[in-house]
Amino acid sequence: MNFATKFVTALPNNVTRLMIKIGIIKEGKIPADNRVALTPMQCKWIRDTYEDCQIVVQRSEHRCFSDREYSFAGIELVESLDDCQILLGIKEVPSYQVLAGKKYLFFSHTCKKQPHNKKLLQTIIQKQCTLIDYECLRHEDGQRIIGFGFFAGIVGAHNGIMAYGNRTGAFQLKRVYQQKDFKTLIHTYFGLKLPNIKIAVTGSGRVAHGVLEIMNLMGIIEVEKDDYVSRNFAYPVYVQLKSPDLYKHKEGKPYTRTHFHSNPQEYFCRFEEYLAHTDILMNGVYWDKTVPRYYR
Repeated sequence: MNFATKFVTALPNNVTRLMIKIGIIKEGKIPADNRVALTPMQCKWIRDTYEDCQIVVQRSEHRCFSDREYSFAGIELVESLDDCQILLGIKEVPSYQVLAGKKYLFFSHTCKKQPHNKKLLQTIIQKQCTLIDYECLRHEDGQRIIGFGFFAGIVGAHNGIMAYGNRTGAFQLKRVYQQKDFKTLIHTYFGLKLPNIKIAVTGSGRVAHGVLEIMNLMGIIEVEKDDYVSRNFAYPVYVQLKSPDLYKHKEGKPYTRTHFHSNPQEYFCRFEEYLAHTDILMNGVYWDKTVPRYYR
């Protein structure tokens, strides 16, 4: 189920019986984000599937999909979104651009009480808007419905390998944003020959899974932890290190995720066992200052 389907099916039952107008906003945060909430084809699908739902796109020169592509899909381009009820974006809307009385969907970065977005939240309240933050949308089991961690791993892994190639001169890759889409990005790996490097991938969440996707697409072979530190290989390899592999209790007690998160000071980090054997570290683990460092 894509985002367009999730979005429309999540609306109250009576919403699609009324004429509703959705606007895709021009990203106002600087530097402008080139991602889009809905692609041209997703906009077309919603328009064709729900006859009482109209979608317009605010003109922008920064999106990964051009205004022309939306126009070719039959989506109307506009300068103003004043007559829309629901506005979809990606990053925070600058407070001076907030339109009164609208329903906004975007990543507001306010749910953790981020001080730099306090004014934005106050403006949303003052202008009597409804804010639906993507970060707060959850399944019944508490898992996030929308999370871009996987593609953060994709971008980080690609750019990390690219940086290694630039530094060593062994190969060349372009940056991710220069590729039109994921399929085009994958095509850049055809014929790519990497040196016999060793890569440590840490974590097991969305970001780490994005990193692993790039490892596999580049033909980098996964090896066991013991082999990683004891053998040399004639081809590039990686090892995945999850939290139980990275952290050990100082008194030899079993690692448990809940206890570790509550009492990180009782653990020490084992990454130095892998450090001397690692050419590139691909970190997919959130780090807090209370957590033992990988290395010093």
